[in-house]
Amino acid sequence: MPQRPGRRTRRTLAVVAAAALIALPVGAAHATDTAPTVVSAEATATPEADATTFRIATSGFVDTFNPFVSIYLLPTNTIRYVYEYLVQNSAEDGSPTKGLADDWEVEDDGMTWVYTLQDDLLWSDDEPITSADVVYTYEQMMTVPELSVANGNLVSNFESVEAPDDKTVIIRLKTPQAPNPGTEVPIVPKHIWEEIDDPADYANDADVVGSGPYVLESYSPNQSITLRANPNFWQGAPKVDRIQYVYYTNSDAQVQALRAGEVDFVAGLTPTQFQALEGVEGITAHSGEGRRYHSISINVGTVTRDGQPYGTGNEALKDVKVRQALRQGTDTETLLERVMEGRATLATSFIPASFPKWALPADDEAIMAYDPEAAMATLDEAGWTVGASGIREKDGAPLQLRLLVDADDIIEQSISEYFVPWMQEIGVGITVESTDGDTISDRAVKADYDMYFSGWSVNPDPDYQLGINLCSTLPTGTDGSGGTSQDGYCNPEFDAMYAEQRSELDEEARQQIVHDMLVMNYTDTAQIATWYPNSLEAYRSDRFTGFTLQPAEGGIIASQAGYWGFLTVEPVSAEAQADEGGVPTGLIVTGVIVGVLVIGGIVFVLLRRRKMADVE
Repeated sequence: MPQRPGRRTRRTLAVVAAAALIALPVGAAHATDTAPTVVSAEATATPEADATTFRIATSGFVDTFNPFVSIYLLPTNTIRYVYEYLVQNSAEDGSPTKGLADDWEVEDDGMTWVYTLQDDLLWSDDEPITSADVVYTYEQMMTVPELSVANGNLVSNFESVEAPDDKTVIIRLKTPQAPNPGTEVPIVPKHIWEEIDDPADYANDADVVGSGPYVLESYSPNQSITLRANPNFWQGAPKVDRIQYVYYTNSDAQVQALRAGEVDFVAGLTPTQFQALEGVEGITAHSGEGRRYHSISINVGTVTRDGQPYGTGNEALKDVKVRQALRQGTDTETLLERVMEGRATLATSFIPASFPKWALPADDEAIMAYDPEAAMATLDEAGWTVGASGIREKDGAPLQLRLLVDADDIIEQSISEYFVPWMQEIGVGITVESTDGDTISDRAVKADYDMYFSGWSVNPDPDYQLGINLCSTLPTGTDGSGGTSQDGYCNPEFDAMYAEQRSELDEEARQQIVHDMLVMNYTDTAQIATWYPNSLEAYRSDRFTGFTLQPAEGGIIASQAGYWGFLTVEPVSAEAQADEGGVPTGLIVTGVIVGVLVIGGIVFVLLRRRKMADVE
């Protein structure tokens, strides 16, 4: 399935991550941007540097900018900047903080949540924002299946939503709920959306009315995404008027564009690219512990919500023993060392180590070590015997699997070079099908694969990511439409535990349930989690300053679970540009400016590294 950021995670196609978040927030889940324009570098001359335009290199895939439907990284990150949530994720640590709601109270032992909106909120078209907008948004998701695709699981526990007056929202739940129900849902303007004939198919890609720091002005596929600053944003208009996405099909070209001053920000760097940018005059390279996980997704035998099979997955992969053998035969530690050059953390599940409270501990007894001998024994047990060619067979069918690889993604290409011989060693044949990212995304949705490289950006609370592994979030159509599923996974026992953790108000008890769920998913092996990558990004520190990290210590700029990264960006003053090396102060950590020092041409960021989330 596709990947979404943050609450909404999306699949980062090739080098997508960076550009996706402009004036960001994160999510999938699933960060957004500032008012940018994306221009194809191969078709249009890059605009000259402008102190009011922040240019970001991107190769991101856009499904739609419709917040009810979009699940991919670039558009969902953009949506984070366009629409405020009822409750936002803080820059400090991702905990719930003020959004449209000024404050909230929990009543009836977690069954009722009462929110009070801020005073004098306005949409970008100067219409007032009221509780009716919040109720409208939630009720569309609750009552129209086509509008629950992106975030439907977030309202699955809602009994009703009420607006007793213009400033009060009351959410009544079916069962007590630990996660704040006001987070991660973009609130849309009722007066705009109720006039749309078919809101599920509405592209929402021009002259958008929003409430966030930026509004989407226009979009031209593979050419431009233009966001402009919203003067009505409740925190005040951003200091950068525009954000311009410049489209590059190749990650190395993005790096060269940054060096040449044709763009101001690049994310999703490979370790080699990151190292090459360290110490370059006028550029600051930043590494933060991200909120993203990377995996090899396995087609477990995809079915629709009502049990209809679809897709072209190999029948052998329906056997959990075969999937477990693939995991046992994959040396993720070697991949981490040689492909990522150590700039990542070894993964245990789909909840990153940057959220230690929820992540599956690395020493859990369920974790399978790399053991090709054990993998071969597992396949023997499953009835797969080695044929004359060295490839295992069963009932006359060879164990030959397809692996989709993005031809423009250096990381995916490198992994496949190790993975193919490892699988051959245990008797599994791998056919590498190298193609472009858009094709892989399309085939992933339709389940036209055996394995492909996936990844999602995860939010501070694990509820959303757990929720897209439920049987109830499987697609409704045999073309993969009508649902958001992480890997096409479905286990009724997992579903029951999900309901239990959502209603568990004791955090330690909930933490244990979440760990048990991750163990179950790990054992069922719907994917092979490889690593939690550091977010490797770089920006022109001779042009822009004031980037905010999330979390505050050791965090990331792009693909946040919020819009903080680019919200505070501002042009470097003429005085700062004239300073030695042209390097200004660069990062804001919870309100504190972090200095950048140049010694002998090398940039030193005076900032304590810390753990955080990754690019979405």
